[in-house]
Amino acid sequence: MIKKYVLGAAFLYILALSAFAQAVGADGRKYIPYEQRTGNESVVYFTRNLSAEGLINAYEQVCGNISGHVGVKLHTGEKNGPNIIPSEWVKALMNKDLPQAHIIETNTYYVGDRYTTEKHRKTLQVNGWTFCPVDIMDEEGTTTLPVKGGKWFKEMSVGSHLTNYDAMVTLTHFKGHTMGGFGGSNKNIGIGCADGRIGKGWIHSSPGKQWDIREEELMERISESTKATIDFFGKHVTYINVMRNMSVSCDCEGLGAAPVVTPDVGILSSTDIVAIDQACIDIIYAMTAEEHHDMVRRIETRHGHRQTSYMKELGMGNTRYVLIDLDNGGKRITVADAVKGLKPFVKK
Repeated sequence: MIKKYVLGAAFLYILALSAFAQAVGADGRKYIPYEQRTGNESVVYFTRNLSAEGLINAYEQVCGNISGHVGVKLHTGEKNGPNIIPSEWVKALMNKDLPQAHIIETNTYYVGDRYTTEKHRKTLQVNGWTFCPVDIMDEEGTTTLPVKGGKWFKEMSVGSHLTNYDAMVTLTHFKGHTMGGFGGSNKNIGIGCADGRIGKGWIHSSPGKQWDIREEELMERISESTKATIDFFGKHVTYINVMRNMSVSCDCEGLGAAPVVTPDVGILSSTDIVAIDQACIDIIYAMTAEEHHDMVRRIETRHGHRQTSYMKELGMGNTRYVLIDLDNGGKRITVADAVKGLKPFVKK
């Protein structure tokens, strides 16, 4: 009788584990090669030109639906952060193509230089974000957006000013991330548009605890938050990822970020959030072991691949894409072509 009870309990435990694994996904450590993926292909543009001109070129390929009151979602970084996108590049882009746009941000969940609006504005000045209006979207409170098809959330709390905008340009410094594995467009929106107290808390913490949500569940929560925002904008959102100064640390770590060891690559743009983040990951994996060791380890140990796989499951885009080389007449290339001749990172 005891043996039968133990076997029955073990069976139920296995079923529970299986259900849990299914509930939160189980592929966050596993990289799926391109040839094993299914579905349609989106278009991702690529340039090696890491400059204001390269950024402008990348944006102009994907700006067809950007009009009206535009917010540029940018991670503006902690004070004197060494790896953020250079402010002069962003200034050049906005002066040329987005003269009436605002940079949009929210306060942080952690206590630091951007925890309150007052501290945040001082940090913006230090980092050079003074050439256009910067809207701290949760300065005057929050609002909620529906999460369609989510399993963790029915709604997400975002900065109340978000709904004042007609379109959003997601301008992202692609890098590693302490908890997310990597920080691409998904993290920039999912964490960056959630307000500093409620939304970010929902993503990172369970009731009565703080910072306890990790691995697959965290990736899924970030992605559901992102979905709420991009569903709000519909076709009026676009994405640019800058693969430069790629520490395994997020820009929220500022001067405490880990040293950069991954080579600079270039700038990517797309109207498909899944495709652009996946293309950046594929470029990392196409590097040599010496070039990508730290970044790959960071992505896999944090189960970061669940970001792209879950976004695809939510219908947010495709993990397959056509990579277009802007430096060579719009020729279709592979990620192996994109990483040819990379030079070791040199701190400027």
